[in-house]
Amino acid sequence: MTTKTNLPAVEHPQEASSRDGKKPVVGKSMYMSSGSGIPEIKTILSGFVIPHFLDFKVLVAKAVGSTFAVATGMCLGKEGPFVHISTSVGYLVAKQFPKYEENGRKMREMLSVACSSGLSVAFRAPIGRVLFSYEEISTYFPRKVLWRAFLCSLFAAVVLKALNPTGTGKLVLFETNYGVNYEPIHYLVFIFLGVAGGLFGGVFCQANFLWSKTFRKYSIISNHPVLELVLVVFVTALLQYPNPLTREPGDITIKQLLVSCEKPGGSWICIQEALEDKSRYYGWLFYGTTVKLILTIATFGCKVPSGIIIPALDAGALFGRLVGQLVPGISPGIFAMVGAAAFLAGISRMTVSLAVIMFELTGEVDYIPPFMIAILVAKWVADGLSSEGVYDLAQTVLGHPFLDGDHALKIVRNEGSSVEELIPPTQTMREITVDVGSECKVSKSLLATKLAQLKARGLMDAGLVLVDSNNYLHGYLAEGELDFAIHEPGILKDGELVDLLFGPLSAFVDRTPMTISAKAPMEYAVEMFARLGLRHLIITDETNGKVLGVIIKKRLVLYLEGLKH
Repeated sequence: MTTKTNLPAVEHPQEASSRDGKKPVVGKSMYMSSGSGIPEIKTILSGFVIPHFLDFKVLVAKAVGSTFAVATGMCLGKEGPFVHISTSVGYLVAKQFPKYEENGRKMREMLSVACSSGLSVAFRAPIGRVLFSYEEISTYFPRKVLWRAFLCSLFAAVVLKALNPTGTGKLVLFETNYGVNYEPIHYLVFIFLGVAGGLFGGVFCQANFLWSKTFRKYSIISNHPVLELVLVVFVTALLQYPNPLTREPGDITIKQLLVSCEKPGGSWICIQEALEDKSRYYGWLFYGTTVKLILTIATFGCKVPSGIIIPALDAGALFGRLVGQLVPGISPGIFAMVGAAAFLAGISRMTVSLAVIMFELTGEVDYIPPFMIAILVAKWVADGLSSEGVYDLAQTVLGHPFLDGDHALKIVRNEGSSVEELIPPTQTMREITVDVGSECKVSKSLLATKLAQLKARGLMDAGLVLVDSNNYLHGYLAEGELDFAIHEPGILKDGELVDLLFGPLSAFVDRTPMTISAKAPMEYAVEMFARLGLRHLIITDETNGKVLGVIIKKRLVLYLEGLKH
């Protein structure tokens, strides 16, 4: 509740042309420290701005909230929040160096590096989490970022091993040693687990999306998020406590389900599997899988720090252990392990990084092929039910703009549209265009007026297009730099003309912004934004090169959302 804020909204172009430009556009409320943080981090790394999301206040609230949330026993994990926490730490440290604070691209590279260390600590999987940052979160991941992320994860793992929080002295979180090998016939079981994981992931993603769009839209829930949390905690205790398999926290549950009963032991699971009548035990396994699915659907998205990885692993391990009871001559823990990977793949759609993570989690090199089989099958089945994974759907529910290049290209190719459809209305162009004259000098008051108009429209990622009297392009001035220059004492003086070529603002002016012809296919614009990481693109006339408009990334995302529906 302490990190609640209202985000600026981006208007539809038709609304923009009819509004008077005085009343600010207010967006939806956002609880900065709730959820996993991964959808927001993906949005930031793609080039968008979420104000204050990485601030120290949010960092403290996330860390404290995660501690208590995990302790409640709810169907959530700490892995997602650890990504947010580590990224916030990386941001706060990088801000102290002008090299990163003044360069958005370098700052995003640092955030990608910091992101990988968070899950390295949470899951004791340093290599897998570097791949996770590359595969799932970052949209821009050059080679230098790869080795920096590797180095950061290395130091995180070294420090974690030295602190030894689990008391085992090992990095492997769920160490297993089954001592038996699988046969070729067992590949069929691994495929079946992959199918089940894909069905689980597809159903979960669609059900959680519908739950967020229906139940959480009721005013009593949306206006009182603590009430929803109380209800979820009560139902969780009511449904999970009767089952001996789900009473413990999520990571302990997984560790118990991966146990091998080849050797006599005092584990409750091994005692149950030694009985002649296992019907009650089978019922607990099936009941646990079903309850985990239902509770995770209701829990993910609550206004509390929460991750999705541990609940998915729990459900997969429960189902895999159940399937393992039907396969003779091999430890059921093997199928619990593979089932956990399959269910997480169905929800998140991770592939390479997940296979490496499961190997690092369990220390079982011999079971990498079963992991790969189950993960690939789960992804294919889940993609058939729902084309988007849980983090992509979470971005849609939360209203965060995100440009998926491959998906966007499929949409625009079917439309056959051109870039001129994204030319802003005349009123908007008047507000975001500045006539700099022949000497490229303007008054500070004019810049301040233009900045106020940008803020009134909620255009945080926009800027001013600099043109001459003939409407030829002279540069682009981003809103963030303009805001800093106007409000920072000593940079611009009142009553004096601001020289945009050689004055104090010249360092902030992009003299060669990317341009595109108004008649160019829409695919060109999508490719340029996705592959070059652009925030803005100037539209010019194909005959004389005069400026016709400007596309900002949020406008393109809004246009693509309209095509979807």
